[in-house]
Amino acid sequence: MNETEAGRLVAQAQGAWDREEWLRAAELYERVLAHYPDEEPSAAWWYDAALAHKFLRNWAKAYELGREAAARAPRGQGDPAYWNLGIAATIRREWAAARDAWEGFGIELPDGEGQIDGDFGVACVRLHTGGEQEVVWIRRLCPTRGRVLNVPVSKGRRFGEIVVHDGVPNGERTYGGGTAAVFDELLRFEPSELPTLHVSVHAPAAEDIDALVESFFARDFGAEPASAFHLICGCCSTGTVDYEEKGTPAHAGTQKVWLAAPEAEARALLDAWAAEGAAQDRRTWSGLEPVG
Repeated sequence: MNETEAGRLVAQAQGAWDREEWLRAAELYERVLAHYPDEEPSAAWWYDAALAHKFLRNWAKAYELGREAAARAPRGQGDPAYWNLGIAATIRREWAAARDAWEGFGIELPDGEGQIDGDFGVACVRLHTGGEQEVVWIRRLCPTRGRVLNVPVSKGRRFGEIVVHDGVPNGERTYGGGTAAVFDELLRFEPSELPTLHVSVHAPAAEDIDALVESFFARDFGAEPASAFHLICGCCSTGTVDYEEKGTPAHAGTQKVWLAAPEAEARALLDAWAAEGAAQDRRTWSGLEPVG
């Protein structure tokens, strides 16, 4: 392949990229890179080819081409080639490569080998399930993995599962003077064994609901009252949402609560919660059922 032919294919690849024809763009770049892997613009071609396969969720190719892109990127300067490689390596459980990628990006990791299970703070992730979207809070275990801290209401999703999220924020949430980025989910990395249940509860005061939630979280289970949910449009979801400005509906009264716990233990915790309430205005619960 001569330089003229290579230039023509690169132009076609860029056109396919602009049309979001990711597979076509990647194939064209790879044809050129087979002959010109180390020319001055080759690093950008490797990066775009790897990114196209990331968009296609072809993690084997994203990893293969991402390694080539990262090998031609400066270390410690936040180059996105390392971030995309870190995602692909994590999904493929190539832990040594993932660690090297995050360090190449410029992130300090906890000491050790293998899977990264650190504390990278909290963030939000937009779950994608069967056309539905739900934003949940996560505890980040590494730059791209997080454990779900809410009890999702989306069918098939669970408290405690681990998800892999993208690297570019797509919205933000503010609460208590802090700001958390909202990332889009790429895939569910590890499922959770805890089933999701729902129950109807009567709480005389907001503090009663708080006590119920705390009793479940003290056992590493989850509890999510309906009054904690905010329904917003898709457009607003990708912007900034201030939970304090939106306000929180009153916790008191009768409402549905989603729970993440084995059913027998959930019943025991609900009974204990009800028994601890004030005699004059009792806490009650009914209708505990698994969510399908």
